[in-house]
Amino acid sequence: MNRIIATLCFVVLLNKEVQETQAAKVYTRCGLTRELLNKGFSRSLVGNWVCLIESESGKDTSKVVNKANGSKGLGLFQISSKEWCKFGSAGGKCNIKCEDLINEDITDDSICARKVEKEWGFRAWEGWMRSCYRRILPLPNC
Repeated sequence: MNRIIATLCFVVLLNKEVQETQAAKVYTRCGLTRELLNKGFSRSLVGNWVCLIESESGKDTSKVVNKANGSKGLGLFQISSKEWCKFGSAGGKCNIKCEDLINEDITDDSICARKVEKEWGFRAWEGWMRSCYRRILPLPNC
C-alpha cells in the first residue's frame, strides 16, 4: 500500500513539474503592448511587433510550428530553431535553448527577437510580410 501511495505522489509531483516548465501565456492585445513596452521595445515600433506576434503566434507563448525545412517556429515571436537557438543547450545566434522560447517568460525571447529584427528586419517573419507589411501600425490604443 505504501508503494502505491509513494508512486502516486511521485507521478503527481512529476506531472506538476512538467506543467510548470511548460507554462504558457496567451496575451490580450493591451497586455502584450504593455509587456513589450516593459521589455524595452521602442514605442514607435510596438505596432509592428504586436501585428507580427498576432499573425505569427496568436499571442501564445507556447506555440510551436513545424516548418517544411525541418526547423520549428517557437514561441510568441516564432523564432526559428534553424539558426537562432539550440535544443538541449544554449546555442545558435541568440545563444539560447530553444525550449526557453516556449515558456511564459518572454525576456529571453524579446532579446532574441530584437537580434533577428536587427539582422533581417521585420521581413524575417512571413506573418509580418503577409499581415503587416505596407500598413500603418500605430501603438495599439489601450
